[in-house]
Amino acid sequence: MGDRWRIEVDRGVCIGSGMCVGSAPGGFRLDEARQAHPAAAETDAGEHLLEAAENCPVEAITITLLGSGEAVFPPED
Repeated sequence: MGDRWRIEVDRGVCIGSGMCVGSAPGGFRLDEARQAHPAAAETDAGEHLLEAAENCPVEAITITLLGSGEAVFPPED
C-alpha cells in the first residue's frame, strides 16, 4: 500500500489560475469564486497532485504525509 497524503489549499493565497485543475483534473476543483479546493482532503499519493502543487504560481497548495505530517510539498529546508 502506498503513501496517503493530506492536500490543502490556502484560499487566502490562491489566485484562481486553475493550473492545479489543469494538472490534476480529478484532484482539484474551482468554486464559484475561482478558489481552488482539493477534491478530497485525504488521498492516495500521486505524481499528478505533486505536479499541481509544484506548478501553482503562488504556492498555495501544501501536501503532507498522513499520520506523520511530514512535508511533501513544499519541502522543508
